[in-house]
Amino acid sequence: MKQELITYLSTLKNELTDMANYIYNNPEESFKEYKCYNYITDFLKKHNFTVEDHYLGISTSFYAEIGNGHPKICYLCEYDSHGDQGHISGHNLVTTMSLGAAISLSKLLPKIGGTVVVIGCPGQCINGSKTTMVKQGAFKDIDAVLVAHPNLITTKTLKSYALLPAKVKFSIPKDKDYSISSCNPSHCGNLTYNFTNFLKENLPKGYDVKAINCMGSCNPYNLSSQYEIDYLISSITLEESHKILNFIKSFVNCIGDIFSVNTDVSIYGIPYEEMLPNEALCRIFSHNLKEAGIIYVEDFPEIMPGLSLGSVSQVVPCINPFINITQNTKITYPSKEFAAETIKDFALEQCMKASTALAITGLDLLENETLLCEIKKELHKQSS
Repeated sequence: MKQELITYLSTLKNELTDMANYIYNNPEESFKEYKCYNYITDFLKKHNFTVEDHYLGISTSFYAEIGNGHPKICYLCEYDSHGDQGHISGHNLVTTMSLGAAISLSKLLPKIGGTVVVIGCPGQCINGSKTTMVKQGAFKDIDAVLVAHPNLITTKTLKSYALLPAKVKFSIPKDKDYSISSCNPSHCGNLTYNFTNFLKENLPKGYDVKAINCMGSCNPYNLSSQYEIDYLISSITLEESHKILNFIKSFVNCIGDIFSVNTDVSIYGIPYEEMLPNEALCRIFSHNLKEAGIIYVEDFPEIMPGLSLGSVSQVVPCINPFINITQNTKITYPSKEFAAETIKDFALEQCMKASTALAITGLDLLENETLLCEIKKELHKQSS
C-alpha cells in the first residue's frame, strides 16, 4: 500500500513543481490571495475533491474533502506572502507539501476507507485564520492535522509559547487642561515602557514581554493627547499570559491615577494558545521522514513567537515540523534569499520527500485504529 502511494506521488511531481512556482511567482497579501486560491481549489477539484468555497465566510479560505467517514486526516495550506518581500516564509512550499500528501493519500481511500480533508488557511503572515477556525468548530470532526513548514533545519515538530497581543493606551480626559504638566500621557507611556522592560528582565524562562509599537511623543516634555504601546506577551500557557497582562494593567491604572489621565488596556489581536506537540504522532512522522530519505531530524525546538496552529493543537492532535529546503548555510530565515531557495531543485526534492512522509503518516492513521487511539489519548492527557 505504501509503495502504491509513493508511486502515485511521483506522478504528481511536475504538477507540484508548477504549484510551488505559481504561488512563488504570484505573491499576494494576507486575505487577498485570490489568484492562488483559485489555482489551488481548481487543482483539488481536478483530483476529485469536493470543495467548499469561501469557507466560514472568508473569501480566500476553502474546505476540501474526499472519501467517507472516519478517520478524517487533515492537511493545511498556507499561501499568502509578506507583501513586496514575497514568500520569505516559504508558504508556497507549505501548500505544495500538503497537496502532494493529500492527493496521493486520497487515491487509496477506496481500498482503506476514511476521509482526507484539505483546509485553506489564508492570512498567516498577519494573525492568520486558524484560531478563528478553531472557535468556529472547523476541527471538531477532524482526527489529526498534519502540516509541514520549510526552514533551514528539519525537526520532529515545533513547540511554541502562548502569545497574547495587548494594547496600553493613555489619553488626556476631555475635561482636563492640556497645559497642566502633570497631565501628560507621554510621561505615563515612558514609565510603563520602562516598567515592562524591568518586568521582562525578571520573568522566568519561557516568559517574555515585547513592545512592538509605540505611538505618541517619546519626549516626556512634549505634551501629546494620547500615547499607545502595543505588546506581545509570551508565556508557557495563555492563562499565564493573562496573568502578566493583569499585572501590567494594575501598574497602568496606578500611573493613570497619579498623572490624572485616562487608561485603557485591551487585547488588540487574536491570542495564540501554546502548541502541544503530540509525541506519538511525531514519532510516527519522524520514522516516515527518515524512510522517505530525510535522515537527520532534530528534536523539538522551542520558539518564542506564538503559532496559530497552537490553538488547533488544543483540540486535535497536530504536527508542524520544519523541513530543511536549502543547502546554503549562509541563508537566513525568513528572507528574500530563503524565498528564492524554495523553487530550486533541492527544495523541490525535499518537498517531495516531506509529502511522502506526510502521506504515509496519514496512511498509518487510517489503517491503524490503535495508533490513532494512542495519539488521541495523549492529547486528552495534555489538555486535562
